[in-house]
Parts: sequence; structure tokens; C-alpha cells
Amino acid sequence: MRKLASIILFLAIVSNSFGQSKNSPLPISHLTGDFYVYKTFHDYNGTLISANAMYLVTDVGVVMFDAPWDKTQFQPLLDSIKAKHNKDVIMLFGTHSHEDRAGGFDFYRKKGIKTYSGKLTDDILKKNNEPRAEFIIPSDTTFTVGQYKFEVYYPGKGHAPDNIVAWFGKDKILYGGCFIKSEEAKDLGYLGDADVKEWKESIKKVQLKFKNPKYVIPGHDGGTTNKSIDHTLKLVKEYLAQKSTEKK
Repeated sequence: MRKLASIILFLAIVSNSFGQSKNSPLPISHLTGDFYVYKTFHDYNGTLISANAMYLVTDVGVVMFDAPWDKTQFQPLLDSIKAKHNKDVIMLFGTHSHEDRAGGFDFYRKKGIKTYSGKLTDDILKKNNEPRAEFIIPSDTTFTVGQYKFEVYYPGKGHAPDNIVAWFGKDKILYGGCFIKSEEAKDLGYLGDADVKEWKESIKKVQLKFKNPKYVIPGHDGGTTNKSIDHTLKLVKEYLAQKSTEKK
């Protein structure tokens, strides 16, 4: 009887964690192979906005790319991953200093998870007296975790002065974070820390370095096709053209 109850409880956890209900605070979807994309939500000025992040299941543990924007989902995400894959999260990469990316450093570091950020991100967090990652990575670094190899790359300024991306060459996956806008985005979104002029050149660097991605994960909204890179460049050019017109 106890065994049956345990099985029912386990199935309930998996069902709740991976159900794709519109009302779910933590929808998780399978991208391809061992890659999963998850969303969390945040109330920004009265509007509920989604944020995308990703995790990779390796032989030695799970690697997260960005933390949930919703702090109430920090632990549920770990629980969901454990229930689904029977593996622990071992690494977390924050792709820039904003709360929807680096906001979980303190929580996950206390859980014994290795946390990583770029030097520029660390400088910003230190200046703002916010929790920082345990490990600082150079601007262009290749990691091997279990059976997977991936590259973490700083393309230059864009959405933020410190935004980095991750490239999985074998699977042709580009994790863009907020550096890449969704193909359904109507504008560039929050530009409080952006350098739009530099963003244009930074996108071109990514296009040259990581050619023909099969999947691209943007920071917000939906879609995982490589069209989002060209769309981001289009939005950047439109913004710059508009600003140029306004100056005349």
C-alpha cells in the first residue's frame, strides 16, 4: 500500500511539473535530445511577462542556463528536474545581470550548485551589491560537461552591456537569452541598459561565429527557430533608423 501511495505521489509530481497548462507557473517543454526549455512569469508594471530559460541533462548532472524570473519557482524547478530525470542540477550559468537571468545565484549557490557568470556581469552585480556567481568565466570559453561540449561567448554589448550566449555545436543550438528577441516580438523591449548601436554589430558577430543554428532560444515570448536572429537584427535596424529620423 505504501509503495502504491509513493508511485501515485511521484506521478502527481511529474504531472504537475511537466503539464503544459496555460495556468502553470513553470511550463517545461522538450526542445530536442537532452535539452529542455522552461518558462517562468513576472508581473512587470501590471503585465505578466514570460521569460525563457533552458536546461541540459548530461550523464553527470543537469546544467541550467539562467534562473527562473519567478523566485517562488526556484525550488519547484529543482524538484521537477529531479522527478523527471532523477538527476541533480550541478551548474547554473547567468547570461547577464538582470533579475530574470542572475536572480537565482544566491539561492542555487547555497544549494551547492556551481554558479557562473561573465566578468562584466560580476562587476555589475558587485557594484549593485547583489548576489554574485561563484565562478567567473572569460569572454569566450568552452565547457565539457558529461558527454556535451558547449561554448559560452560574449559578442559585445546589446540588450545589456554584459550579455553572453551559449552555443552547442553538435546540436546546432544557440541559447541567446535576452540578447535575442523572439520572432514574434514587436519591438526591442526593455532598453534601460541597452546599447542598440553596438547590438547591431554584436548580432553580426554571432551570425558569423555560429552559423546555421537549428534552434535559437530567445529571452522572452515563444518560438525556437533561427528566424529570431534575423528578426532581432531587423528590430535593431528599425530602432536605429527611427532614432536617426527623430534627430533630423
